[in-house]
Amino acid sequence: MAPTPDRDGQDKKVCLGVVTGAHGVRGLVRVKPYTEMPEGVAAYGPVETKDGATSFAISLKGMAKDLVICKLEGVDDRDVAAALRGTELYVPRERLPRASGDEEGWYYADLIGLRAVGLDGRDYGRIAGVENFGAGDLLEIAPAEGGQTVLMGFTDENVPEVDIAGGRVVIDPPAGTFGDDAEAERGE
Repeated sequence: MAPTPDRDGQDKKVCLGVVTGAHGVRGLVRVKPYTEMPEGVAAYGPVETKDGATSFAISLKGMAKDLVICKLEGVDDRDVAAALRGTELYVPRERLPRASGDEEGWYYADLIGLRAVGLDGRDYGRIAGVENFGAGDLLEIAPAEGGQTVLMGFTDENVPEVDIAGGRVVIDPPAGTFGDDAEAERGE
């Protein structure tokens, strides 16, 4: 399958995790995985930085709580490993298997840039990200009229339809999510 161009015309990449710091003195790194199974961080071949400027062969070395300990090729001492803190690790979308659990087979990364449309057709804006700060998945929506992004729970009730082919996510936001009373019609 050919990669799908993103908004900037670049091939789509999926972030598998982020380096949280060094582990030991031999250049190992701690990685917070964004994959379903933590070891998935090292399962899809070499990883690269978001801009694609640096690529690393990656191997799994162990686990530490909710983090994965990895070896990145070319990172051989603690100082270099520590300097990578905050670096997100990506792979091209086409390296990943078809997403399971949904007949369309999509990943959260596929939602970025899609229109967020209400049940009534109202244009709420575009999906800017999918976040999880520990209490569940959240859609980050950049409002159509501009301003700060809005976070909304990514639940079946709030997001009744994801239409990748149509370039949209149908949302039913809770009252007050977008700072107006239009959502109050939901009857809650």
